[in-house]
Amino acid sequence: MTAAGTASPRRERASVSVQRERASVSVQREGALAVVTLSNAGRLNAMTRAMWRELRAVFAGLDDAGLRCVVIRGEGGAFCAGGDISEYPSFRFEEPSLREFHENEVWAALQALLDCPVPLVAQIEGACMGAGIEIASCCDIRIAGASAKFGAPIARLGFPMAPREAALVQGAIGDVLARDMLLAAGVHGAQRLYDAGFLLQVLPDHEVATAVQAHADRIAALAPQAARLHKRTFAMLKAGAQSTQRLLATAYDYADSAEHREGIAAFLAKRTPNF
Repeated sequence: MTAAGTASPRRERASVSVQRERASVSVQREGALAVVTLSNAGRLNAMTRAMWRELRAVFAGLDDAGLRCVVIRGEGGAFCAGGDISEYPSFRFEEPSLREFHENEVWAALQALLDCPVPLVAQIEGACMGAGIEIASCCDIRIAGASAKFGAPIARLGFPMAPREAALVQGAIGDVLARDMLLAAGVHGAQRLYDAGFLLQVLPDHEVATAVQAHADRIAALAPQAARLHKRTFAMLKAGAQSTQRLLATAYDYADSAEHREGIAAFLAKRTPNF
């Protein structure tokens, strides 16, 4: 075989390898569940600008009636190590492009997660830093491995967390830890985040994926209307008094719904409800 004949397969294999390792956000639908995976091979799933846009697009498309729960996870034993710093010199040193990044890419994606109408469960393994802790802060339920690490040590890089992102993290992890992470570049273990109320469970690393799947299945088996209404209630209560008044105006519209009737009928009949 000639040299040219042997080179072609190598080029083809290399091309396939590059395609597989492209940083991406993917979604896999499993019945009533959706699994969203952050992937940036070799960089602990650090978020690129394209990944932020993809994350927003993925969640914008996750609003059909059959969806009951979303799991978000990282690929390869890490959740997300932050932003992909290799891209930063291309846009961070000009105010307009920096603003565009944080307000129209990062925050737009985080808002899409916050607006998710069904329960969102974070499967946290390994690094959960910067962008990772922002994404996790958008989730309703967070389950982590014992070796997971949490922080936002961007003070070492010479810049602050954007205001809305900082408020999001502070609200989720608490003022004390937020200040330590941002002012002292503090990095904390999973147990500390559990003690702060950020995590529902801390488990041995090898048990995390199974526990998240079981929790998501449990959510999916419950009344989906109730879950969506609870999500709406949490969001409006957080938004303040005016939103609470709007919430009260429609809070009991579910009275004659099929799920409401089925849940109570099943309880009285001592059978499993069919939601």
